[in-house]
Amino acid sequence: MHMDKRTTCRRRRRVMTTSPLEPETMGRVLTEATIENLEDLWAAKRGLVSPEEVRRIVVADALVDTGATLLSLPRSLIGRLGLAKTDTKRITSSQGGGEAGMYEAVRLTIHGRTCTMDVMEVPDDVPVLIGQLPLEHLDLVVDLRSRSLIGNPAHGGEHVYELY
Repeated sequence: MHMDKRTTCRRRRRVMTTSPLEPETMGRVLTEATIENLEDLWAAKRGLVSPEEVRRIVVADALVDTGATLLSLPRSLIGRLGLAKTDTKRITSSQGGGEAGMYEAVRLTIHGRTCTMDVMEVPDDVPVLIGQLPLEHLDLVVDLRSRSLIGNPAHGGEHVYELY
């Protein structure tokens, strides 16, 4: 029914050289993320489509951006997932203000933890951005020493929702 059900995306890391022999990735935190069309998942659960027909992408190097708020996907990936636009919101960024399209919710999986998250559109030259809300929902924090995502140490690394 759907074409191109599974897609793996890789983006080149931008490398800054501090000396001719020592490239460095400027403290970036990258993580693998699986993003699935939530409507397709519900249809598969009801037996309307097969699990293989669920549109999903696996992004090998999503950028964890603690300065961003939402899960942001490039236009081309939104198209591959078949997400419908739900709204337009005003935004501010380091490059000024503007508007961005908001799209249907997806299931986001990082380190085996899942959450449901609305999607904000970014241009195709911007990587997948994992912002603060997805990190909060998944109870993940940035470990600056290892430049990776880890389970929240305040919760013993376990996935815990705080209700206060």
